Amino acid sequence: MTEQSVALDRYLKVGVHIGTKFRNKYMAPFIYKVRPDGLSVMNIQQIDERIKLAAKFLAQYDSKDILLVCRRENGWTATKMFSKVTGVRCITGRYPPGLMTNPNLESFVEAKIIFVVDPWPDKNAVLDAKKVGLPIIALCDTNNECNDLDFVVPCNNKGKKSLGMILWVLANEFLRQKGTLKADQEIKETSDEFAGE
Repeated sequence: MTEQSVALDRYLKVGVHIGTKFRNKYMAPFIYKVRPDGLSVMNIQQIDERIKLAAKFLAQYDSKDILLVCRRENGWTATKMFSKVTGVRCITGRYPPGLMTNPNLESFVEAKIIFVVDPWPDKNAVLDAKKVGLPIIALCDTNNECNDLDFVVPCNNKGKKSLGMILWVLANEFLRQKGTLKADQEIKETSDEFAGE
């Protein structure tokens, strides 16, 4: 068993493992149990392992070739912080149609991989990436469908604190993979700052 990226209680405190009441077959392998109130609980060890794998995958690309997309306002601070510390480009708010498929657009963006915070509100970015054949990594809650995705990080992708923690851990892991941080180092920004607190 590999060492976890952060202490278990830090993950628990921000609820990275608390899913929705709706569960689908795609996310079933990541669900550890269902609480009496109907909410799904995801396996924290799997979440941590998948964050590390996502960081390894992303680190194969230059930061400028990665596009991080987040439509939901709860994730804007974490997305912008991730972009700031890693150099990865990000789009928060509405994803402009054709951004990756129409070279005639002034805002046209070329990327080699796309990373979305939630494949449902970020579906236009997922569709664009699929059209141009880019690999797609996504943070997925228990209600997300995953058929167009190449790699899923199971987690609570709706909570501000959860997203702050996930993207903070991912930023650290990404920079360690890149060799910017040593194995025992962390970025100076805190997970609370990523959550906008």
